[in-house]
Amino acid sequence: MLHEILLSLSGHPSPLLRADRTGIDTSSVISPPERELLASVAHLSDLHVKLINSTAQISSSHPSAICRAVTTAVDSIYLAAFQRKILEVEDSILRKDAGLVGAYNTVPLTAVVGEFSGWVRRMEWLWALVQFIKEKTRRGKDDEDLYCTGAQLIDRLRGELQTGYVDIEEAVRNLVQAAEIAWLKQVSAWILYGRLPTFGGDDFFIQRIEDSDEDFISVPELLPSFVAPSTATSMLFIGKSLNRIRAKSALDTNLRGIDHLSSQLKELSRLTYPLDPATFFRTITGIRLHLSKTILQKLLPVSKAVEILQLLRDFFLLGRGEFAMALSQQADEAIRSRWQRADNLAYEKRDALATVTVKEGEVAAVLSRTWAVLGSMQGQHAEEDEGLELARDLLQLTLTRSKSTTPLKPSVRALAPTPFQNLLFSVPAILTLNIPSPLDLFLNATDLQTYTVINSYLLSIRRAHLHLTDLWKITSIRRHHPPPPGPPYGSTKNGQAKVRLLRERHIGRSNAMRLAWVTCSAAIFFLAETEGYLQTEVVSGLWEGFQKWLLTGSDDPRQNEQQHPAKLSAASEHTVEEDDVWLAASSSDLDGQPSLRHHKESEGSQSEPHDPETLAAAHRIYLRTLTRRLLLTNKAFTDPLYEVLVDVDHLVALIRRLHGIWTSMDLEADMGVIDAFVDLEREEVDVQRSIKKVAEKVRLGIEQVVGVLRAMEGSPFTNDDFAFDEDGGAAAEEDDDDIGAGLRQSGHYVPRRVGGIDRLLVKLDFGAWFDKSGSGNGVDDDDL
Repeated sequence: MLHEILLSLSGHPSPLLRADRTGIDTSSVISPPERELLASVAHLSDLHVKLINSTAQISSSHPSAICRAVTTAVDSIYLAAFQRKILEVEDSILRKDAGLVGAYNTVPLTAVVGEFSGWVRRMEWLWALVQFIKEKTRRGKDDEDLYCTGAQLIDRLRGELQTGYVDIEEAVRNLVQAAEIAWLKQVSAWILYGRLPTFGGDDFFIQRIEDSDEDFISVPELLPSFVAPSTATSMLFIGKSLNRIRAKSALDTNLRGIDHLSSQLKELSRLTYPLDPATFFRTITGIRLHLSKTILQKLLPVSKAVEILQLLRDFFLLGRGEFAMALSQQADEAIRSRWQRADNLAYEKRDALATVTVKEGEVAAVLSRTWAVLGSMQGQHAEEDEGLELARDLLQLTLTRSKSTTPLKPSVRALAPTPFQNLLFSVPAILTLNIPSPLDLFLNATDLQTYTVINSYLLSIRRAHLHLTDLWKITSIRRHHPPPPGPPYGSTKNGQAKVRLLRERHIGRSNAMRLAWVTCSAAIFFLAETEGYLQTEVVSGLWEGFQKWLLTGSDDPRQNEQQHPAKLSAASEHTVEEDDVWLAASSSDLDGQPSLRHHKESEGSQSEPHDPETLAAAHRIYLRTLTRRLLLTNKAFTDPLYEVLVDVDHLVALIRRLHGIWTSMDLEADMGVIDAFVDLEREEVDVQRSIKKVAEKVRLGIEQVVGVLRAMEGSPFTNDDFAFDEDGGAAAEEDDDDIGAGLRQSGHYVPRRVGGIDRLLVKLDFGAWFDKSGSGNGVDDDDL
C-alpha cells in the first residue's frame, strides 16, 4: 500500500486510490478510516497530476511569456519540491526512520498522510492559479483567441499577497518575482534598446500602430496596475526616442554608437521584488533623464522646441493678427470670385451648385496668396522673417470631412463638437501642420488636433468681427453719398428739386437701416470684447507663463519678485555684484525679452533644460488649460456662439445685397439704366424684411450667449480645478496657488491663473438693448 501511495502522489495512476474510477472493489482490503485517509491522498495526487499536465501545456503553448514564466516556476519550484518531499518520505521509510517507522517495522498510514498535510492548501492554491490562466484562455464569441495577459496575472498575484497563510504568501512572492522578472525583461528591451519583445509582443503594453514603422501606443489593458500612467508614458517616450535615434543615426554620424542605454542596466538590476511603484518610477525617470542629457539634447535642442511652439502661438492662436486678417480676406475673395464666375455662365450651362463648390486646390491657393500678402506687408527692404518662412514650409490649409473617420483621443473628444471649421469657406476647412522629425518627440497628432480646433474657433470670431467692421467702409450706405449738388446748380429750381429728392432718399434709407446699424454696432461690441478677453487675458496670459517656464524653468511670481532688479535693495544689489556678476546680468534680462540662457533660481541652483517628455507633459497641461479657459469644452456656450456667427454672416450678406439693390435703383432713377428682368422694389422690400428678421436673431443670439456666461459665472465647473491626469501631471487647485505649487515637484509647469468669466461679463453690459422688441422704429440712439 505504501508503494502505491507514493507512486500515486508522484503522478502515476494507482487502482488503490482510484477504485471508484477503475471499478475495483477495495472494501474488503481497506477499512473506512483508512479510506478517509486515502481520500485526502487521492485528492493531493489528483491535484499533482492536473498541475503537471496544465503547467506543461501552458509553458509550451501559451502566447504570454509572463504566463509561461509563472507556470514554469510552479513546475520547477513547487512541483519539484513536492517530488523531493515524496523521495524524502520514501527514504525515511527505507532507512526505518523512527519518525515514520514504528515497532515491528510498521508504518502508520496517519504518519505518511501527515507528512503531506501541509501541501494540500498550497497545491489547491496553485491549481486555482493555473485554472485562472486556463479560464482566461479560450475562444471568444467572434472566434477571437482570448488569453490571460501578463498584466492580469501580475495583478492577481500581487492581490494574493494579502493573505494570512505564511506558506501561501511565500509561494505568491516567488511567483510574483518570476512574473515581474519576465515582464521587466520585456521592459528592459524596450527602454534600453528601443525594441519590442520578439516573443510575446502581443502581450506587451507597447504596441506598434498598424501600417506604421515608427509610431507606438501604450495599451492600458496590457499594463500592470502597479505601474502609474506617468511611468508608462515615460517608458513609451524612451522607446520611441530610441527608435527615432536609431533611424536618425543612419543619416547622422554624430549619433552613431549611442543608440542604447545598456549602461543603465545596473539600475534595473537593483530593483527588488515585488516591484515598488515609487522606486520603479524613479528608476524609469532616471533612465529618461540620462537619455535626455546624453542623446536627446543633440537631437532636439530647447531652441527648436521654443521655435515650433512660437509658430503655433503666432499662426494657430492668432498671435499675428495680420495673418488672420489676410487669410479671412483671401478666403472671402475666393468665394466671391466663384459666385461671380457662376453668375457669368449661361443658364443652360450651369450645373446646380457644382460651379460654386470649393476644391482642395483653391483652398491651398488661398493660403499661398495669404503668404504673398504677408510678405508684401514687410516691405521690400525688411529683414527676413524666419517665423514666416518656417510657417510657409510647414502650414497647410486643407479641406476635411465633417465627421472624421479617424478616432479622436479622449482629450480631443472633450472639446465641444461645434463646427467652427465650416465658417471660413462654408465647408469644413482646417489649418494643419506637418510636424518635423525631431519635434514629434513632444508634439503628437492629438496636440495638433487641439490646435486646429482652437484656430477654427478664434479665426471664426475674428472673421465675423472683420466682416462687420468692413460694412463701415461702404460710404454710400453709411453716409449721404454722393452729396446733393451745390451752388450754382443747387440754387436753381431743378437743382433744389434734385437736392430734395436725394435728401428724401437718404432719410428713407437711413431710417430703414437704423435697426441694422444698431445690431451691427452691438455685435461688433460683443465680438470685440469677447475676442479681446480670449486673446489678451487667456491666450496671451497662458502663453507668457508657459514661455517663461520653457526658458527659465519656473513661472513662480514670488521668484520673479526676488529676482527683479527693481525690487532689490541697494545693499542686495551690491551683494549680487560682488558675489556673482553673471547672476546680475541674468536677472537684468528679465526686463526685456526672455533669453535662452538658463537663469539661476533663488536657491542658487542652475536650472536644467527640459527633457522632451517633461516638455510634452507640460505642453499637454498647457493645452488642456487653454481649451478650458477658452470655454471650448462647454457646448452650451459654443453652440449659441456659432449660431451668432452664422447670423452675423447672413446679416452682412443681406446688407451688402441691399446696397447693391440701392445702387441699381439709383442708376435706374438717375441714369436711366433699366434691368427689365429684375423687380428692384420688390427685392428691396424682401431684403429689408429679411434684415429685420436676421437682426432680431442676432440680438437674441447675443442675449443667449451672455445668459450662458452669466450662468457659468456661478457654476463650480468654471473653477478649472486640475486633477491628476493620465499623463502623470500633478494637479493644481485653482483656488489656492500655494497648494497647486506644492502638489508638483520643483520645476514642473503650473499654469497661470488667467481670465475669469466675471471679467468678461463686466464689459458685456448692453443696458436695455435686450429688452427692445427689435422693431426698426423703436430703436433709440442710446440703445447701446
